[in-house]
Amino acid sequence: MTMTSELLRNASQVIGAAPSLRDAAAIWRARYPEVRTVLVDALDMRDETPALLLGSRRVYLATSNGPCWHITQQPSEATALILTQD
Repeated sequence: MTMTSELLRNASQVIGAAPSLRDAAAIWRARYPEVRTVLVDALDMRDETPALLLGSRRVYLATSNGPCWHITQQPSEATALILTQD
């Protein structure tokens, strides 16, 4: 499933309002199981540009062409969310 503007708005609301980043991921996965969601350490993403800034939380859009994943700024290319928190 690729990301749409509506899904990004929903992600912003869910991830921004959840009590913890783990809770945000669990809620998102329950609502959108077809969108892969990964939590990583913020340092691992330090050289990437987030799609969403939600206080100390950051959301990155990712896509895959098989075994390799990369960050994208194009929601229409994204098939996964990567979540971090400072």
